[in-house]
Amino acid sequence: MMPCGEKRARLLLERGRARVHKVIPLTIRVVDRKVEAAISRCCASLDPAARPGIALVRETKDKGVAVVNLLELSHRGKQISEALTSRRAHRRLRRGKLRSRTPRFLNRGNKKKGRLPPSLQHRVDTCMAWVRRLGRLAPISAISMELVRFDMQALENPEIEGVQYQQGTLAGYEVREYLLEKWGRVCAYCGDKNVPLQIEHIHPKSKGGSDRISNLTLACQCCNQKKGVLPAELFLTKKPDVLKRILAQAKRPLKDAAAANATRWALVNALKTTELAVETASGGRTKFNRSQFSIPKTHALDAACVGDIGGITDWQKPTLAIKSMGRGSYQRTRLDKYGCARLPDPFKSIHGFQTGDMVKAEVTTGKKAGTYTGRVAVRATGSFNIQTSNGLVQGVSHRYCAVVQRGDGYGYQLVAKTDVNRYATAERNASRSALYLPALKGGVSRAI
Repeated sequence: MMPCGEKRARLLLERGRARVHKVIPLTIRVVDRKVEAAISRCCASLDPAARPGIALVRETKDKGVAVVNLLELSHRGKQISEALTSRRAHRRLRRGKLRSRTPRFLNRGNKKKGRLPPSLQHRVDTCMAWVRRLGRLAPISAISMELVRFDMQALENPEIEGVQYQQGTLAGYEVREYLLEKWGRVCAYCGDKNVPLQIEHIHPKSKGGSDRISNLTLACQCCNQKKGVLPAELFLTKKPDVLKRILAQAKRPLKDAAAANATRWALVNALKTTELAVETASGGRTKFNRSQFSIPKTHALDAACVGDIGGITDWQKPTLAIKSMGRGSYQRTRLDKYGCARLPDPFKSIHGFQTGDMVKAEVTTGKKAGTYTGRVAVRATGSFNIQTSNGLVQGVSHRYCAVVQRGDGYGYQLVAKTDVNRYATAERNASRSALYLPALKGGVSRAI
């Protein structure tokens, strides 16, 4: 059947017409269908950013969409890269301690053309896993994806020859988007949010500074006027920590932008294997839709705004934040501080519980009396640790625990609904006090 709202789901459960199929995300299954419900066309929209957003939407009669669910994923690519580095170091250490052997070369097999590193392939696999999971829970008939590409060479050198699109009305627009992504949409000097931001030269142009992207940052109007033509070293003499952070971040590359460039077509080709209609759209189209319908910027809402849509409704919904936790380790043994292998863990399951399971513990006596719900970390002694939303609870006996949902490799957290009034106030203040700045190389003036 079609996904329903919270009220209808509660009524179906209370009347015994449905049962809980999955706790997180909450999924019910109807066991007594009296009236056949109409099936609407649903679409899964993706925004493959640093924290990909996924929105499940259904089409409305006015060629718009209505948001059904909002999801936001967190990858574990950094952990995968660090694990591979650690494994490589231990392998070399182990070989150094063994007797000499004849070196062997070219024994790793042929790498396939278009192969992605494990840390990047994980991004594609995670998005595909959740698209397939949503396909099992809702009648999805199409997929929309934002096919964004960062021109890294042009961003590093805006004066590059032969790039004609930088001389038109888009000149400076892509640079502004890059700066907003790089500096987190806050003032680099005071950290203010939800205020009009201006492009600021770290080293002033009047003293030989350039328009290179490594010399640009974002500042609010107050900080920009105070700094004036002073170099950042003089302006932040009394704030050495802020100066150190700005200088370090100015030269830091956007790793997530490079990862998006490397995985965008791999994700598109993977989505095509679902045999569903796949629609791709640009980041400019997503931003146009979001601005036209006055929707706040989040990764999940960006996903809902992907593609050619005539309107969007029911977007004031909580977002389910999903974090990739993994399903344990391939490493059979643990290592001590000297790099030597210890005895392998004898059991993965303790008293019917595994690390990562969602449990509910009702402790009736002792200092830890109370009810706790969260992810469990098992111990051979039967005394478990439970990670709740309020912190870590240690030393909870297995006798008080009950499984709510088996671990599936993900951690879940429900983010509150977007504060519409606060966003409207920020938009109104920005429209009143925004200062329009000239583009870096011609083009139309815009406010960030």
